Amino acid sequence: MKENKNQNYKNKKEEIVEELTRLNKFLSHNSNYSRREADKLIEEGRVKVNGKVITNLATKVSSKDEVQIGKKNIKEDKNKMYTVIVYNKPKGEIVSKKDPQGRRTIYDSLEKKYKHFLSVGRLDYSSEGLLLLSDSVDVVNALMHSNLERVYKIKVNGLITKSVEEAMQHGLEVEDARSGAYKTTKIKSMSFAPFLAYDIQSNGEKFSKIKVVISEGKNRELRRFFAHFNLDVLDLKRLEYGGVSLNNLPTGKTRFLTKEEYKNLRIFMNEDDRSI
Repeated sequence: MKENKNQNYKNKKEEIVEELTRLNKFLSHNSNYSRREADKLIEEGRVKVNGKVITNLATKVSSKDEVQIGKKNIKEDKNKMYTVIVYNKPKGEIVSKKDPQGRRTIYDSLEKKYKHFLSVGRLDYSSEGLLLLSDSVDVVNALMHSNLERVYKIKVNGLITKSVEEAMQHGLEVEDARSGAYKTTKIKSMSFAPFLAYDIQSNGEKFSKIKVVISEGKNRELRRFFAHFNLDVLDLKRLEYGGVSLNNLPTGKTRFLTKEEYKNLRIFMNEDDRSI
């Protein structure tokens, strides 16, 4: 792959300091309820904070607060052993618990025991490939807000020109980046950082295939980038995220992280290495 010397290659985790945590997030992190299920419990008046029934979904708590669901105390478990799975998402699935349009979601395919797992970012309906999910909100947030490398294989409906390569090498500022985005997007302008690396595997007037490495995960970033050059992304598949690869995982299947991948994740999370 061609490497972009303008990009800082060091993968660093953005520090997320939160003294207060939204109540639904606290519940989903320290129980088997999803955030949406936690919201329902709060609305139904089944959650107490320091002995007081809470119905405000915007309520925030700290580790010092006493939180209860019914009569059960929900305590923050800082030593909780989290689980991370890799899912090879097929095209035609939404990364969401439910879809207003009735389309299939990833949770329709995943085993029921993973229904409370949260996804690390999203892949849109037409995209496929590696999706990480975890039962730890801290892990999900840390991975989502990191500049870890994401590797994608892309097919576009045209020629990858010199101007496209220059934009991949040096970055791009687009005032109107709505092309390639969802019709309902509220994000108009967008700044595209230089790609970490790219490899043009085929380049033709009708179709081109390219493998790219980026360190961001903005809203339909790659589709918007290529749309700026009047190139439609026909196929998009994520192959790697933060050193975790699909390898030979079949489409629609899941696997746990390997011991080595868990070890690397704990280093990333600044935790002591513990046996799985």
